[in-house]
Amino acid sequence: MPPRTALIAGATGLVGSLCLKQLIADPAYDQVIAISRRPVPESPKLTQKIVDFDKLGQLTSIAADDAFCALGTTIRKAGSQEAFRKIDVGYSRAFAELALAAGARQFALVSSVGANPRSTNFYLRTKGEIEDALKALRFTSVHIFQPGFLVGSRSEHRPGEGIGLALANALQFAFISGLRKYRSILASIVAAAMIAAVKRTEPGRHTYLFDDMQALAKQLTSPNPP
Repeated sequence: MPPRTALIAGATGLVGSLCLKQLIADPAYDQVIAISRRPVPESPKLTQKIVDFDKLGQLTSIAADDAFCALGTTIRKAGSQEAFRKIDVGYSRAFAELALAAGARQFALVSSVGANPRSTNFYLRTKGEIEDALKALRFTSVHIFQPGFLVGSRSEHRPGEGIGLALANALQFAFISGLRKYRSILASIVAAAMIAAVKRTEPGRHTYLFDDMQALAKQLTSPNPP
């Protein structure tokens, strides 16, 4: 695979920061462009675009092969359901359109297990809406990642997260058979799976659950991937 350029949004978040780090370390990519509201650690391979996401369409002169979207927030941090939807749906859709204009043919999105545009749960319904919106765009490949509880070191403390993690760990082995997709997963594995899936360059619309992400991450770290 010739050297490629990756475009990433959400690089200051849990999965996004790990994805950025792995993209910079990956020899398949000779340039990484990070679209962010605040700076990320510098690297010779990294080009940073500090932006107001409400004005994302004003960015020009960007060229990329693959796009990675890890934008997201919580309703508590956003302040309202409307503000949450603006970020998870509005900004993610705007980033996807920017990626298309930049020439990207593949798009990878961090969503959530249980995402469904017809769900009665606002969070899952919103995640389902952005999934459907992206699948309809003119990318050659769209890769949707649906993790359960994300495990990793966050830059911000979220009230109740410690309890949630303890509960997720306690229930981990109760999630068997069809429930395995709800297992908690390391954010680093999700990030690795995103890159591995995109590097396979398989056309179509693909959705990845717990076992899929585990397998993909192993491919990325294997010295002789299949």
